[in-house]
This record gives sequence, structure tokens and C-alpha cells, in this order.
Amino acid sequence: MIFGKTKLELKVGIFVFIGIIILIMFVLFIGDFSTWGTGYRINIVFKFINGVKIGAPVRFAGVDAGEVKSIRLHFVPEEQVTKVTLTCLLRREALVPRDSTVWVNTLGLLGEKYLEIIPGRNYADCLKVGDTIVGNDPVPMHEVFELLEGMAEKLDAGISEVSSKKGTIGKLLYDDSIYNEVEALVKDLRLHPWKIFWKTKEKPVKR
Repeated sequence: MIFGKTKLELKVGIFVFIGIIILIMFVLFIGDFSTWGTGYRINIVFKFINGVKIGAPVRFAGVDAGEVKSIRLHFVPEEQVTKVTLTCLLRREALVPRDSTVWVNTLGLLGEKYLEIIPGRNYADCLKVGDTIVGNDPVPMHEVFELLEGMAEKLDAGISEVSSKKGTIGKLLYDDSIYNEVEALVKDLRLHPWKIFWKTKEKPVKR
């Protein structure tokens, strides 16, 4: 009885051990991205990252090629500005030229934030482990709203000007004299089409 119980516990132990190994392998390889020396880290510096979080995807040439591993704030005394450094882990095969363009993108209108890398052309100078590249800062939403508000104010002012018969468009819409002049000009050209090609001779200047 004791031997049978020991044998059963051994089988259960082996089964649990195999399950743990499978679980660890699944965690390490989830997302088709292994952490066992197959990637390299680079740094991307921004002034504003618009809500990018640790674990956010990094796309290279439109393909998921890595993820954000850490986010660090640091003050630059020379420029008197606070910057954000994102450390990203990329696949080995994702060779990033130093002249590549990096910016924060969004999945949908209000979706997840991720980093988009558009490859440059100079593959003779690619980023190496620990290298840094400067990203393009996204436009803050409050600046977008301010721009839209300014455009709306200008539109309202233009509509008010037209309604009050001011400006070129207002005069064209409400001033009958302009229509009368244009109509008279059209009638004259119909009766005398040769005037289109007629040029007034300049009188010589007397000295």
C-alpha cells in the first residue's frame, strides 16, 4: 500500500513538473517573441509620449518586432526640458537604420498606443545594442482642440462678415452693382468679341 501510494505521488509530481515547464515555455514564447538572447535593446527619446505604457508594441516596417521594456523621465539642464527615454527590446532581424523615423501611433481613434518605426535608407549605419534615436513627438490633444477652436472662430468671423455684406464674398453675394457690371461686360463681349484680343496702344511719352 505504501509503495503504491509513493508510485502515485511520483506520477503526479512528474505530471505537475511537465505542466510547469510547458507553462514557462508558453510565457517565454508568447507573442512569437523569445527573450533568450534573440533581441537587442535600443533607446528612443521623446519630449511627449502621449500615454505609451510599458509592454506597448513596437512595429518595424508595419510588423510587430518588439515591445517597450522601460520608461524613464530625465531632466536635461542644457536644454531646460524634461525628456522621456523608452528602452525597447527588438528582434535581432529588425535592423533599424539610424535615419529611421519613429513616432507614437494609435490603434484606432482611441485605441492602444504603440511605437511605429519606418525604416530609413542607410543600412550601412544601423542602431546597435544600447544606441539611442530621437523620436517625433505626437501632437498633444489640447493643441489639436485649440487649433480646431481657432479655425471655428475664424469661420464664424467669416460668416458674420459675409452676412454683414462686407468683404469680397459679401459684396459678390449682396451687391447688385457688381453683377450689373459683370453682366454688362459679358453683353459687350458678345457684341464685340474682338475686344478680347484688342490691346490699347500706349501713347508715347513726350519729353
